[in-house]
Order: sequence, then structure tokens, then C-alpha cells
Amino acid sequence: MSRIGRMPIAIPDGVTVTIAENNHVTVKGPKGTLERVLPAEMEIKQEGSEVIVSRPNDLKKMKSLHGLTRTLINNMVIGVTAGYEKTLEVNGVGYRASKSGNKLTLNLGYSHPVEMIDPDGLESVVDGNKIIIKGIDKEKVGQYASEIRDKRRPEPYKGKGIKYADETIRRKVGKTGKK
Repeated sequence: MSRIGRMPIAIPDGVTVTIAENNHVTVKGPKGTLERVLPAEMEIKQEGSEVIVSRPNDLKKMKSLHGLTRTLINNMVIGVTAGYEKTLEVNGVGYRASKSGNKLTLNLGYSHPVEMIDPDGLESVVDGNKIIIKGIDKEKVGQYASEIRDKRRPEPYKGKGIKYADETIRRKVGKTGKK
């Protein structure tokens, strides 16, 4: 049995979970509302202040979907209560980030500044050399953070570029001069 899929999802106070037909789940909370259509094979039931996900049989695909479905609902509940945030660091001489309105401007050593507009439901905050992305949808927060990082990935020789705050860059030794 799936250890993750079996666990019930506790619904905190102030959060409402609605399960419509075709497993269309809507989660409303203090920070906003999230909707998602989950795999139709899974059976999602609300019992009191808990949501329980169960699977019809033990095929490999059903086992995979069981844990996934439970985790997606749990992420929605956490998102509308606490929210998600991801921190990026800009490292390098002359590399900087600035924010005006909902436009993030990155100077990353290119001949032009890179401008990115915050997607709906997400907000980015620049604090020195750190960029903090906040939102209620875990998937969107991670996607936007990844798109920002892709503008200039960290390189292994000097460590310049945009990296996640919890990421470690494997450093390489540069070339040595011939004597």
C-alpha cells in the first residue's frame, strides 16, 4: 500500500475543500483559491475535517497515481494556508536584479538587461542579491523560479549566475599555466 497515498489530509480551520464530478477539486483558504482536475480513477472522499484518497486496484499506474493525487491535494491545502516561496541568489560582478511594479529587471552580463513580468498569482521581491518568489501554487512558484534561473545558470569555474539559495555548485579547477 502506498505510504503517502494512505495518509489522510488534515484540513485546517478556514479552509474549504469541494470535490465535484470528475475529481475536480477546489480548495479555498485565507490566501486564495486553487482548482485542479485530478485523475478520475482515484476516489477522493471528505470525512469530517480530513480528505482521504483511495485507489481502485493495485496496478502499477494506480499505485503511482495514488501518492501523486494525495500530494497534489496536500500541496493545494498548504498553498492556501501558508503559501510557498523560493529564494534565488544572483552571484557575479556586475550581476544585479531590480524590481519596478511587476517587472523584474536582471543585469546578467549580457549587452541588454533581461526583463521578466511576474505571472498572475505570483510576486517576486528583490532583497540585495536575493530574489524571493512567493505564491500559493507550488508548481507555478517552482516554474517561475526555474525560468529566472535559466536566464543565466551558475557556471562551475567562478560560480557566477543565478542559483537557488539551497543549491550547491560543484566547483571545478581552472586551467593551469604552462611553465
